[in-house]
Amino acid sequence: MSKGIFITGTGTDIGKTYVTALLVKKMRQAGYDNGYYKAAISGADTVSASDAGYVNKAAGINEAEDMILSYLYKEAVSPHLAARINNRPICRDKILADYAHVCARYPYVTVEGSGGIICPIRHDEQDHYLLEDVINWLHLPVLIISRSGLGSINEAVLTAFYLKQKGFRTKGLILNHYQGGLMEEDNRRMIEELTGLKVWAVVRDGDQELDLDAAQLKALYEEI
Repeated sequence: MSKGIFITGTGTDIGKTYVTALLVKKMRQAGYDNGYYKAAISGADTVSASDAGYVNKAAGINEAEDMILSYLYKEAVSPHLAARINNRPICRDKILADYAHVCARYPYVTVEGSGGIICPIRHDEQDHYLLEDVINWLHLPVLIISRSGLGSINEAVLTAFYLKQKGFRTKGLILNHYQGGLMEEDNRRMIEELTGLKVWAVVRDGDQELDLDAAQLKALYEEI
């Protein structure tokens, strides 16, 4: 039985993919065979040039492209709109089937979301899906990636509160774009106090390794 975790961000362009790559790389270098999957990406022409392609290479997975991503759209818009533009809607059954293939191959699976937790991935006459629906389908716990700087308290606390209200198992946070100093250290303290969740690590721009013990990281994953 595979163990998995779902990585969500507090918004777009907060460096969720960069941190995800560091996380998977850490696990793999410690001897834990960790795979990667993402349901949908918009804003890239090819898989190799996408977020999924970056994680695949940077984390040293080097998996076949059809094993790491289900839907790719070139338009840099929300997945639900990109799907509508291309008349290629995202289907629950395909996501479940593709994810099952990854779980059959890897004992640990890291799933990366698209944008923030309320990112719509399908919104048409047939179905309405948000990113949270994917988490429910896959029955995964959640790890939040947030910025470290000004405004991060509000973003992190709102995301954590929403996940709690929806009944998700939230494992904690990692803060990205960390520069240190009084404000960012206080942000970390306040985020932990207001959410009741642990900030497991901070990531500085350019970091090539996640400053978190691999055994602690492994413990965040749950059986699927």
